[in-house]
Amino acid sequence: MKPDRTDRLDNLVRIESIKQLKHRYWRACDAKDVNGFRRCFITQGARVDYGPLGTFDDAEPMAKIFEQVALHKVDGQYVIFDMHHGFHPDIILTSETTATGRWTLKFRQVNLIDRTETVMTGEYDDEYVVEDDEWRMAASTLTERWSLRRPLDDDATVHAGTFADPA
Repeated sequence: MKPDRTDRLDNLVRIESIKQLKHRYWRACDAKDVNGFRRCFITQGARVDYGPLGTFDDAEPMAKIFEQVALHKVDGQYVIFDMHHGFHPDIILTSETTATGRWTLKFRQVNLIDRTETVMTGEYDDEYVVEDDEWRMAASTLTERWSLRRPLDDDATVHAGTFADPA
């Protein structure tokens, strides 16, 4: 039986809500917002596999790693800067409260400790569920496709904007 107009519109709203969730996640990463990062996952039991960063049975250990890296300061200044851009969303609703998704990631990081720039692309494979009336990630796997790491030139300077201090 063909879904009616209301069902199709409800499905589009669900898909758009999942896209907004993933974009909130990337904004939280780039803004050094550990709490915002953590809120994108289910409260307990999220499966997270970010390759070299680790594989976890809950998002909390990944949030701790994120906090250590993103909020690292030297002489009172942040020294790691990330940029996440997600493309090509492929969201499949498996029920009214569950879905899967695949995204292409374009990632860039400037590391002032190592004086390096890293560019990477990969694929996220996610599972989503509704928890507390909001879509959240129940599983997220990042598979790196390729990366490039190069030294920053001696004359390279980084101007850092402002970041909200973590609460």
